[in-house]
Amino acid sequence: MATKKTALQVKLVKSIICSKKDQIATVNALGLFKVGDIKIQPDNAQTRGKINKVSHLVEVTEVKA
Repeated sequence: MATKKTALQVKLVKSIICSKKDQIATVNALGLFKVGDIKIQPDNAQTRGKINKVSHLVEVTEVKA
């Protein structure tokens, strides 16, 4: 049986101005720099942890890879 791989589409929906330095670094580590940026990230524990830390700034959609 083939396993279906999934990925996460992460979109920056709020500005990182006035955010804490570690939150800004986390958003940048996700590959997001400006409001409206969208990146596809692998669905794993590390990515989920980053998203959890900045969940108030991003919008996440699950996509098939």
